[in-house]
Amino acid sequence: MPADADFAAWLRLIETPGLGRASARRLLAALGSPDAVLGATEARRAAIVGPAVAAALREPPPDWPQRLAAALAWLAGEPNRSVLTLDHPDWPPLLLQSPDPPLLLYVEGDAKRLAAPALAIVGSRHATPQGIDHARRFGSAIGNAGWVVVSGLAAGIDAAAHEGALASAAGTVAVCGTGLDQVYPARHRALARRIAAHGALISEYSPGMEALAHNFPRRNRIIAGLTRGTLVVEAALKSGSLITARLAAEAGREVFAMPGSIHAPQSRGCHDLIKQGAKLVETVQDIFDELGAGGIGAAAVAPPAPAADTTDPLLQALGAESLTLDELQDRSGWPADRLAARLLDLELEGRLARLPGGRFQRRFAA
Repeated sequence: MPADADFAAWLRLIETPGLGRASARRLLAALGSPDAVLGATEARRAAIVGPAVAAALREPPPDWPQRLAAALAWLAGEPNRSVLTLDHPDWPPLLLQSPDPPLLLYVEGDAKRLAAPALAIVGSRHATPQGIDHARRFGSAIGNAGWVVVSGLAAGIDAAAHEGALASAAGTVAVCGTGLDQVYPARHRALARRIAAHGALISEYSPGMEALAHNFPRRNRIIAGLTRGTLVVEAALKSGSLITARLAAEAGREVFAMPGSIHAPQSRGCHDLIKQGAKLVETVQDIFDELGAGGIGAAAVAPPAPAADTTDPLLQALGAESLTLDELQDRSGWPADRLAARLLDLELEGRLARLPGGRFQRRFAA
């Protein structure tokens, strides 16, 4: 990490109310360093960013000594904690090329993962069991191909992608929408510890930053900026994952989407992305073909064909769709009492999932 004085200057820029990232970057481009920005006259700063923004730097932010002390205490708390600034030689090259890079990143774990070839996997917090299975398996396969999996530590698809990638040598990076002294959601504390040990947790937010709603869309630009492409596994039409996909496209990165049932709300966002030109993904090889990364051999995986792993008539009737009880009864011809009993058996066996809205969906084996 930089020396305490250098870090303090960077943090002062970041923590100053009224000074946005774009203005800070303009000041840095013109004056060369945070120290130079802080040491310049207000008139010199005003010539670059205007008088209102220049005036914001007259005084340190409220509680400045406490903010700096908290950040330094967090950095000193564990040996695997560090900070990267925009001028650091280890700053991730792809992120530097993105339209709106952060000025500073707190890192817990292996900072070198940030410069490795990476792919984002994102999706719904309210994922279906099948979506969870796909995210976990694709995360594992991408990691086994030597690519770091980047996601946002959220519930649902994000967590499953992280878990899959943790089983690989490449590991995973979680971009957090809070300070790294906190974990959101709180139930992912154990997952966060594993990621810090076998990958990295990163955030542009200083220790003490809570889980504010507007932090997470901003966090998504870092997910998109760190990676060569973004795979959306499941997403509703108003999902935050579509923000990540849009930001990836705006940064000139590839966008991939996994299709699903036409009846599933969690698939509509993916289908909309495909209509807009995202590459439809059925196998991990589809992704690497588009990225020009060559073959990945046994690491390529695909959702199993519906009839390939079972002869159970109800699972065959379900196929890859999600159906209501009435729809499944019409398709199978089974009486209601027998159908309900068999559905319960399949659910207990982990071969079928009950979805919101009274729908059922088959779970394919990994």
